[in-house]
Amino acid sequence: MTFVPYHIDGADRPGRWLVTCDHAANTVPPDVNGGTLGLDTADMARHIAYDIGAAGVARALAAHLDSPVILSNFSRLVIDPNRGEDDPTLLMRLYDGTIIPANACADTAERERRLDLCYRPYHAALAPLAARDGAVILSIHSFTPQLVGRPARPWQIGVLYAGDARLARPLITRLQTEPDLTVGDNEPYSGHLPGDAVDRHALQKGRPNVLIELRNDLIADASGQHAWAARLAPILETVLSEAQL
Repeated sequence: MTFVPYHIDGADRPGRWLVTCDHAANTVPPDVNGGTLGLDTADMARHIAYDIGAAGVARALAAHLDSPVILSNFSRLVIDPNRGEDDPTLLMRLYDGTIIPANACADTAERERRLDLCYRPYHAALAPLAARDGAVILSIHSFTPQLVGRPARPWQIGVLYAGDARLARPLITRLQTEPDLTVGDNEPYSGHLPGDAVDRHALQKGRPNVLIELRNDLIADASGQHAWAARLAPILETVLSEAQL
């Protein structure tokens, strides 16, 4: 069966949003070390290999927003599409205390091969969707409740941004009115990562954008994924309308 590095749902939907999910899958293509990174099944099911629950949220959100969605179909450990091509973490050798055996000795040629196999086709498919007239980029990710040896993370949701907070700032303000939510303002990560997917397809082009991180224990099953999508979709539409972008 031919490996496909991305999936697109609803390419012809008329909504302004483009929902992206850079870390949607934990797939290892057959042409990468025989389809394994040398990790066991339990490690490949962890957050180190993909964003748990993010694909389900992204697909459901796109349906609610009547907009297209693009999802990667390769593990972030194969090559990370949410990094610039010159980023030293593009091909991770150690992540959250776990050594990635198939990456430990991967050389420049192997890195380039994985870029051509996975990373570049994904971004080539994303680019024309992002270039639609009036497109608004909505990037969906998830985060683990606690990294090894680190404090627990209290946020249910984080909103990330870099040089453009036109959507992020009013979205944070709106979410902070929800009494049951602890909202991360550029938490649990900074939104500034030069060359990442949002930078490449939104910031450098002046397109409105926002990146949402959801804690993965809240979206580990279909029920949680659909509940969060249903909750976020009207909030996102309201914030976009009020921002007049």
